[in-house]
Amino acid sequence: MATCLRSTTGRAFVTHQLRRSLVSGASSSLLAKYSATATTRSTGAFGQRQLQQAGDQGSRPFNTKGARTSPSSHTSTDATDLPFLLYTGRTPNGRKTSIYLEELKAAYGVAYHVQAIDISTGVQKEPWFLEMNPNGRIPVLVDRVRQGFVVFETAAILLYLAQRCDTRFKFWFDPVREPQEYSVMLQWIFWAHGGLGPMQGQSNHFQRFAPEDIPYAKKRYLDETERLYGVMQLRLAGRDFLAGSGKGKYSLADINAFPWVAGHSFSGVESLEKWPGLNAWFQRISGREEVQRGLAIPA
Repeated sequence: MATCLRSTTGRAFVTHQLRRSLVSGASSSLLAKYSATATTRSTGAFGQRQLQQAGDQGSRPFNTKGARTSPSSHTSTDATDLPFLLYTGRTPNGRKTSIYLEELKAAYGVAYHVQAIDISTGVQKEPWFLEMNPNGRIPVLVDRVRQGFVVFETAAILLYLAQRCDTRFKFWFDPVREPQEYSVMLQWIFWAHGGLGPMQGQSNHFQRFAPEDIPYAKKRYLDETERLYGVMQLRLAGRDFLAGSGKGKYSLADINAFPWVAGHSFSGVESLEKWPGLNAWFQRISGREEVQRGLAIPA
C-alpha cells in the first residue's frame, strides 16, 4: 500500500505560519508581503471529491496500482487540499524536485501545489522562509499530511518523496533487495551535489552575473564543468542511465543531474556533441513528457 497519504485534518503550512505570526502580535504586513512576492499554481491528479472521500479517518492513500493518469484530469479547485506544497523557482535545483513530482503524479497520482519564489527579490531570505529553511534556498517541500513537516535540500527532498510515495520503486532502488544499485544511485546523487552543481553554478555566476569580468574564474569553472561532463561520459558510455544493472534504470540519480546538464549552454558549454554518451542520455531524458512538464514549473 502506498504510504503517501493525504490528511483531511491538515492545514496549509502558510496559513499556520501566518496565524502564528498574528497571534504573537506580528504585523499583518507579513501576509501582504507574502502575497506580493509569491505566485501560486496547483497541479495534481486528485480532485476535491476524491479527497473528501477520506472522511473522518484522517487519511487516504494515493493510487496504489501505479496507474498513469492524465495531468489535467481531476484538478483540485482548492490548493490547500493537496498533500504537498513546493516552494520553488526556475533553477536547476528547483527543477529537480518538480520533475520528480511530475513523474510521481503520472505514476501514482501524487498531487501538489506550487508557490513560485523569485529569488531575485530576496524573498527566500525573509524570516517566514528562513523558519522553513535557515539556509535561505529553494526548493523547500512542505508535507501537509505530516502536520506541515518541512524538507529542504534537493537530494533530501528527492529521497523523502521516494520513501513517502514511490512504493513500487519506479524511480529508485529498494535498499533491502537492491543494496548495491541503491548505493550506486546515492553515489551519483552525492557526486552531483558535491561537484556538478557547485562547479556549474560557479560557471553560471562568472559567465553571467559577476559584476566584473574575471577571465581566470570564467575559464576555471567552465573547464571544471566540462571535466565533470567527461566523468558522466565515462559512466554513460554503453549505458542508458547512471545507476542500475545492465544499461541502467532511469532513477533519482538521473533526475538529480539532468537539470544541470540541461542548462549547459547557459553555463558556456555550447554543445554536448563531444560527449556522445552524455548527449544520448540528455536526449533520452529530455524526451519524457513528465520531464518537460517539470522543467516548465513554476510557470
